[in-house]
Amino acid sequence: MSEVKLAAETRTEFGKGAARRIRRDNKVPVVLYGHGTDPVHLTLPGHDLLLALRTPNVLISLDIDGKTSELAIPKSVQRDPLKGFLEHVDLLLVKRGEKVTVEVPVHTEGELAPGGNLLEHVLDALPVDAEATHIPEAVTVSIEGLEAGASIHAKDITLPQGVSLAVDEDAVVLQVLQAQAEETEGEAAEEGEEAAEA
Repeated sequence: MSEVKLAAETRTEFGKGAARRIRRDNKVPVVLYGHGTDPVHLTLPGHDLLLALRTPNVLISLDIDGKTSELAIPKSVQRDPLKGFLEHVDLLLVKRGEKVTVEVPVHTEGELAPGGNLLEHVLDALPVDAEATHIPEAVTVSIEGLEAGASIHAKDITLPQGVSLAVDEDAVVLQVLQAQAEETEGEAAEEGEEAAEA
């Protein structure tokens, strides 16, 4: 997993007005917490943070005021609902070698059996326990040739070494739903007539 280095500045101003000023300077207000320490209020460069957050569970190396260095992973990201820019980010402090619980995106490969069946993602992301510096970017599942009624459970997914499930192993992750048979025009017309008579 890649590690992204970002320069962070300690912030002393709080509240909506301060947050607006920070965002006007193309920076993002951030809170770093964890390990029983007091939360640390920081600002990070907006564009660099936005790029970093494109990678799920990205490991961020924070250079705080050029004095201290900390590792963190994103815990909560608030975006503007209309414009999509970052409004606020919570980061969780982590240590090398420490296990953390995160949600890893589930990707699929292959084609379902012919018949127009639908694949339902019951879980878009799989909760796992992984070392903070070795969080997988995603897990890939083959759906090749699956028929209607088939399902893939958490225990069926091959995880990288050192990564374990943080969810019930029988939890359904993916399932194949039968294609809805389209009504013929005649059947629909008959139903319409019956409803009119009733």
